[in-house]
Amino acid sequence: QVQLVESGGGLVQPGGSLRLSCAASGSIFRLNTMGWYRQAPGKQRELVAFITSGSITNYADSVKGRFTISRDNAKNTAYLQMNSLKPEDTAVYFCNLRGLTFNYWGQGTQVTVSS
Repeated sequence: QVQLVESGGGLVQPGGSLRLSCAASGSIFRLNTMGWYRQAPGKQRELVAFITSGSITNYADSVKGRFTISRDNAKNTAYLQMNSLKPEDTAVYFCNLRGLTFNYWGQGTQVTVSS
């Protein structure tokens, strides 16, 4: 069983920055795609960004140029650097580790962008 633990959420003013971390247990981390998703109240969970085992990245249009996903395989950790935050970025952010036969989620971390 793999456990994913997110951290780094909080309250930030518009235009500010936060860095989320997702620490994974187990040895499968480096072999699989990591993703960050978010879910705002009353809305469906949506993909924010993902990074493959080969460090190929992809982003939702709404965060391109503002967010950066990265991974440190030596630390079994993925990161989401969020800059120029907007109120519409407010959501619970979840990390995800996905393979052919499994799909793990973290517990989520709240990000609130408000003045």
